[in-house]
Amino acid sequence: MLEQKIFDVTDPRLIRELVRRHSWATLVSHTPARGLVVSHLPVLVADDDPAVADGTEGTPPLTLAGHLAADDAEAHELGAHDVVVVVEGPQGYISPTWYGSGPHVPTWNFVVVHVHGRPELLAPERTYDVLSDTVDHFERHFADPWTLDRADAYARRIAPGVSGFRLPAARVTAKAKLSQDESPQEVDRLADALGSEQPWARPELARAMRAAGRRR
Repeated sequence: MLEQKIFDVTDPRLIRELVRRHSWATLVSHTPARGLVVSHLPVLVADDDPAVADGTEGTPPLTLAGHLAADDAEAHELGAHDVVVVVEGPQGYISPTWYGSGPHVPTWNFVVVHVHGRPELLAPERTYDVLSDTVDHFERHFADPWTLDRADAYARRIAPGVSGFRLPAARVTAKAKLSQDESPQEVDRLADALGSEQPWARPELARAMRAAGRRR
């Protein structure tokens, strides 16, 4: 991944927030029988806690929790090999026409986290807890959040078709390429373009760029 230090993200709270906001991830592993195996799945911060998010307690090492179809878990030989989980945040194309001065060429701004480690497969009851937590995570914005216990009997009947896991991070690499190498004035121009009501609009990316500029 991009090695320029200016784009490194090392603040564990920012990394956790990215996973919370962009929980649809890509799981990549390599097995002797199949070679590369790739799946897509929701993931959570396993040890999530408001105190950690607020920075009032020490931030523990990142651990993800997730689930995927049992057949997919078998294809990955989950638990037998190291994997990487890729969590992608806001991203978008940057046109040279948006700058106030030049020269510039097209580029792509993005935020991404790679979480490396060896998954730990979970027992059925803990897998069910991950399923319930996942539902709660995505339902939390609704006025009347749906909970898994509303369909408890059915959910428990089909849950054996799913494999839950925890992934303690052995290594985390995070990048936020958000035009930090440009002047504050240029960042504002780019963010204005991305926040406009046009087909190329990426308002979340625009907000991320402005936030990165404030942290400089």
